[in-house]
Amino acid sequence: MKLNALCAAAGIAPAGADANVTGFAIDHRKVAPGTVFGAFRGARFNGEDYIAAAVKAGAVAVVAHPDAVVEGAIHFADAEPRRLFARLAAPFFAPVPETLVAVTGTNGKTSTVELVRQIWRMAGQRAASIGTLGVTTSDETVSTGLTTPDIATFLANLSGLAREGVTHVAYEASSHGLSQFRSEGPRVVAGAFTNLSRDHLDYHATMDEYFTAKMRLFDEVVIDGGSAVVWADDAWSDKAIAHAKARGLKVFTVGAKGADIRLVSRTPTGLGQKLEIEYLGKARLIDLPLIGAYQSANALVAAGLVLVCGGDEHLTFDAMKRLVTVRGRIERAAITPSGAPVYVDYAHTPDALEAAIAALRPHVTGKLITVFGAGGDRDQGKRPEMGRVASEGADLAIVTDDNPRGEDPAAIRAMVLAGMAAGAREVGDRREAIRLAVAEAGAGDVVLIAGKGHEQGQIIGSGDNMRVLPFDDVTVAREMAGSLGR
Repeated sequence: MKLNALCAAAGIAPAGADANVTGFAIDHRKVAPGTVFGAFRGARFNGEDYIAAAVKAGAVAVVAHPDAVVEGAIHFADAEPRRLFARLAAPFFAPVPETLVAVTGTNGKTSTVELVRQIWRMAGQRAASIGTLGVTTSDETVSTGLTTPDIATFLANLSGLAREGVTHVAYEASSHGLSQFRSEGPRVVAGAFTNLSRDHLDYHATMDEYFTAKMRLFDEVVIDGGSAVVWADDAWSDKAIAHAKARGLKVFTVGAKGADIRLVSRTPTGLGQKLEIEYLGKARLIDLPLIGAYQSANALVAAGLVLVCGGDEHLTFDAMKRLVTVRGRIERAAITPSGAPVYVDYAHTPDALEAAIAALRPHVTGKLITVFGAGGDRDQGKRPEMGRVASEGADLAIVTDDNPRGEDPAAIRAMVLAGMAAGAREVGDRREAIRLAVAEAGAGDVVLIAGKGHEQGQIIGSGDNMRVLPFDDVTVAREMAGSLGR
């Protein structure tokens, strides 16, 4: 495709000298002849340092700040080079699926996009989801990825899905991804907001800044005249609704305070919960096969997204009765010989941990045993709060290592323990902590292993010294439960 044709499609002034474009890259090692290179300034790396190497490898154009030095290639200069790069790249990666929706919020993004995909699939659509679990396609295959991949990877994934016949995609829009313009360009017909609580304050200076990054979804990414689905029961919901209305989006609210899908009641059952809802003035009962209040919120937001995209209400609410637990989200990993279920959840913020504990509490007749930790090189302020939540909500809390990364694991645990009452146990080795929890569990008890969910490794060290040790909470839980039965 010609560079000036891409400029025209993106509404950008032509570059002058034209060139044949063969691809887009933000990693100079992936540059080939004909590539447009994005040279961005980051917290750890400055892409401008690699401009000369990219040009030598064949880059025909470089998108960078106006003061960047570009010799031997066309310089697209902009104060927001990531945004400009996305605008140029979007028409190159065509076609894309015709129906695209995005979900933002602190917790629930992964579950919500995957539940949207499941509902669409059960309604007969060729659907996929993109996010923390990677790309989950209509034939259920999964490849692991980041919450929001870089823009070139994101657009390439969308185009690849479209070429495979996928017509509907739901993706996670993280605050990092939104603030770094990693999901710009394609036509997003609807966005959703789940909730906001403390997280990523190592990246965003304040909660208000964090929220503002999330709101780029409503302020700029969703198309004019598109829809905004909002979980109405969060402390930040009214502000999210105000952003959507100011933009002129069609607002669809969900929850006990929801005007469109109103949650009338929620009753825990043995393997899920019974929901009574109202939609279009009509009462409905839904047997949702997912555990926990937050999973009912995710499922209802997912239903809202499907409905605003033209989904049939009967097919949508019927599909909710057949939803499947998302990997690492209140996933039942094992049952001990004593009959105690062991659940694994990705909860790694105070709110998420509190929600996971609350989800399991109705199913406990004995003790709720919680194993958890906190990640290194991340917001330190949430660590004592996570300790407080576990101390108050669990009958036995075991503090262990999560992904310590470049920090001293013992120092991380100490910060967590600072927020806890006496009686908490400290077991640094995560495998040993899980073994102790499983061995401790008796009849009527429930074990929650929180923090890593679907992850397949434990990150130790940082930079050149970083290692990822194979570790899967589900697998370890099953091994420990199995060993008790021998």
